[in-house]
Amino acid sequence: MIKVPYDLIVIGSGPGGYSAAIRAGQYGLKTALVEKQPRLGGTCLLVGCIPTKSLLQTADVWQRFVHADVEGIICENPRLDYPKVKDRKDGIVTKHSKGVEMLLKRAKVERISGYATLKGGGKVEVKNDAGVQGLEAKNIIIATGSEARMMPGLEADPEFILTNVEILNLTTVPKSLIIIGAGAVGVEFASIFNRFGTEVTVVEMLPRIVPVEDEDISKELERNFRKQKIRVETGARAENIRKTGKGVALKLVTKDGKEEDLQAEKLLVAVGRKPNTEKIGLENTKVQLDRGFIQVDAHQQTAEAGVYAIGDVVAGTPQLAHVATREGMIAVAHMAGKAAVPINKNRIPGCTYTEPGIGSVGMTEAQARAQGYKVKIGRFPFAGDSRATILGHHEGFIKVVADEKYGEILGVHIIGPEGFELIAEAVAAMEAEATVDVMMQTIHAHPTLYEAMGEAFNAVYGLSINA
Repeated sequence: MIKVPYDLIVIGSGPGGYSAAIRAGQYGLKTALVEKQPRLGGTCLLVGCIPTKSLLQTADVWQRFVHADVEGIICENPRLDYPKVKDRKDGIVTKHSKGVEMLLKRAKVERISGYATLKGGGKVEVKNDAGVQGLEAKNIIIATGSEARMMPGLEADPEFILTNVEILNLTTVPKSLIIIGAGAVGVEFASIFNRFGTEVTVVEMLPRIVPVEDEDISKELERNFRKQKIRVETGARAENIRKTGKGVALKLVTKDGKEEDLQAEKLLVAVGRKPNTEKIGLENTKVQLDRGFIQVDAHQQTAEAGVYAIGDVVAGTPQLAHVATREGMIAVAHMAGKAAVPINKNRIPGCTYTEPGIGSVGMTEAQARAQGYKVKIGRFPFAGDSRATILGHHEGFIKVVADEKYGEILGVHIIGPEGFELIAEAVAAMEAEATVDVMMQTIHAHPTLYEAMGEAFNAVYGLSINA
């Protein structure tokens, strides 16, 4: 019997890929990870979550300096040194990319550089500058991630028409920016550059921004954006997009049919992401696709024996780094014969790091009603939270969607200070199947932001104290 060289080959080093490889090493599986980029970490670490949140943190600090006088701190003529802002961002990315490399070494995962192509039957071909290398494994994980979708007829460039990649490499703050798309990527960059002084316009074809969120959250973010002087056009289209030599021009068609010519120094296209499933050899396997996404079962297995898929390439789950990581844990546990609990899609938290911040988990109010639940809503405004007032950030609210009969927590939706951190309590509560009554009796420390969670659960029964 011929011994297969590897127990597992992971293709892609994003959060899902590198986490799966490390877990496989911890389980004693002989593992190799193939990455085509010079650095490890994938989109999330290199050109996505981490550098974006670095800029958002700087935007938060800058905003506090600009308005420090309200706290009795006088900062005369504060100046934003954007090249240093970029250097800090790049330093964070480099640090954590090297950290991934160290973690893989510690788990005894072999790193292989090059472009991987599936050949079927557990075989993988890797091409790099040194030539072509053939690999073989009992199991393969496809973790090739996604890339920004571009609008028809447009091509990204470093100067004027940008995706999440190009905008992170800007060395100056643009005077004006049009953003097409108001999902998480679009609104986060709107929040960053508006606070840096850019005139920002957001154009969204759907009726509301952050359309995956509860409708009340969308309305509140739009209200806050308008208050911050970010122009928001929903139900609108951008047509005849063209470079002018000094920037970008387009025709805006608003929801009431009016047309307006817009110009800006930069254009960010943030209309979603497409899975990287082309040219990776899927035609050599039995892997099945759904509109370019890979179909998997509850254990992340594809229709090809021994081939799993995780992360942004998977059909039916959100394109989120923490989802990819959890899917990687499930896949590796399954192939190693360990207990593997499939993902509960109703327990996946979503976070958007705007100002104010958003965190959500479970069903929206509309989804719960559509599924036939008799719903009770608890809502508590951050204006009633002492810690929020101390921080000077008391916009927004927490909304609890609960089943009236049993007090089951169906969903929690937050917009407000640190909303993306506060959602953790709701995720844990729902995972533990705690009811509204249990959370009402849970003591929340004072003064904190998270005590607003306790108030929101009490509000389901009309029993909040501070609102």
